[in-house]
Amino acid sequence: PEDLKDKIVEIKEKLMEAAAESSDILIEKYLEVGKLEKDEILSGLKETVKKGNINFLFAGSAKTGAGLLLFLEYMLSLSPSYKYKLEKEKIEHPSIGFIFKNYIDPYAGKLSYGRIFAGTFTSDGVIYTSEGKEEKYTQIFIPKGDYLEQVKEVNEGEIIVFSKVESLTTGTTFSNSPISVSFSVPEMPFPMITMALHPETRADEDKISSAISKVKEEDPSIIFRRNEETRELLISGIGLPHIEKTVEKLKEKYGVKVKLTTPKIPIEIPNKKPVQSVIYRHKKQTGGRGQFAEVHFHIFPLERGKGFEFVETLTGMNVPRNYVPAVEKGVREAMEKGPLAGYPVVDVKVQFYDGKSHEVDSSDLAFKIAAFHCFKKGLEQANPVLLEPYLELEIIVPDENVGDVVGDLNARRGRILNLEKEGKHTKIKALAPMAELQSYVITLQGITAGRGYFTAKFSHYEEAPPFIAEKIIAESKEAQEKEVK
Repeated sequence: PEDLKDKIVEIKEKLMEAAAESSDILIEKYLEVGKLEKDEILSGLKETVKKGNINFLFAGSAKTGAGLLLFLEYMLSLSPSYKYKLEKEKIEHPSIGFIFKNYIDPYAGKLSYGRIFAGTFTSDGVIYTSEGKEEKYTQIFIPKGDYLEQVKEVNEGEIIVFSKVESLTTGTTFSNSPISVSFSVPEMPFPMITMALHPETRADEDKISSAISKVKEEDPSIIFRRNEETRELLISGIGLPHIEKTVEKLKEKYGVKVKLTTPKIPIEIPNKKPVQSVIYRHKKQTGGRGQFAEVHFHIFPLERGKGFEFVETLTGMNVPRNYVPAVEKGVREAMEKGPLAGYPVVDVKVQFYDGKSHEVDSSDLAFKIAAFHCFKKGLEQANPVLLEPYLELEIIVPDENVGDVVGDLNARRGRILNLEKEGKHTKIKALAPMAELQSYVITLQGITAGRGYFTAKFSHYEEAPPFIAEKIIAESKEAQEKEVK
């Protein structure tokens, strides 16, 4: 097009300058003559690319094939070969490769796809991994579309497929002799969204652990973890479509049906003031041997992060010492669900200083029940508060979107810590409550037209504002009422 001619001339000039800077001979000729021949430009650019001084960006379509021929020409003429990389890293092993993908086939089992960077691998051999593992294998394959062709050997530069070699995980460097080096593993994308997984039936619950381990083999970027505070199984992915695709795979490939929900926010409950002399008596008579136990507690708040402390200061023989472990166990069970919203209680000290027992009716169970209710009773008198977790955010956005992003963070009760320029982008450092960030990735993509991204990590806990605490308590009570029904 006529309007792009000047731009093309400018780009060609820049490419020629970049090629000239690759060597003293080329730059001398460029300064004297003012131009370079085509082969000189190509050799100069190849050296520049190899050194990492210039990178090319290609646009194309796998669906229509547009732009792919140009990309292949670049790969042939300018892209450095792995032979250079191997020489650079001084790898002396005769055969070495890298696993870039694992796939769990319903019939063939685990299939590990790797690229051979040097040497040859033959069937019926022994493989050594960068993790120090050694494992025998029999068959090897090369992929041809959806079909795997069994072969006797695979050579340098080719794709190899191993079957049922358990030690080969994605990112593993492998060789046919013991190795002490490994190729760098690509960094996994930071998970941008987290959801809670709930198996639909007991059968699904029984199968989900095995299915998850297989999904993680195939996709290291998906993260599963159990939140011990809320007792939920969480799934984290790059975006909601990533998570939904994984859920679909669990159902279609492994027969595990799950529901996705917004995860509960792990809000902990400490007590604000000490409570003295809390007494609870558990007494039950049903004919025959009954149940009897009485415990006396002092309950104290601890500094943030101290957890739980149980102290026994009994005097005399009102309570035999063999019941003390049952008392502590009862308190710990009571701490799992606080009185406000059913979240765990933390940073509390319980002093078990007195009590009463019965020669016949007292038991470990009776003292555990008494301790459970005594702690609940005391905590209700201790002015408990809700704490909510805060995340530290680093958000990279185009300069023109900074105002909208900051405004959105303020609406989410966030606090801006710092703004830092990075070329045409701005890095925003901020703190925000986890409860306000469940769908933040979707909002950020909307504000920045997909050009913004962020990372997040846990920072600290803060006392939830009254209007937030009231909302959480109401939601918790509503959920508990539904469970009862």
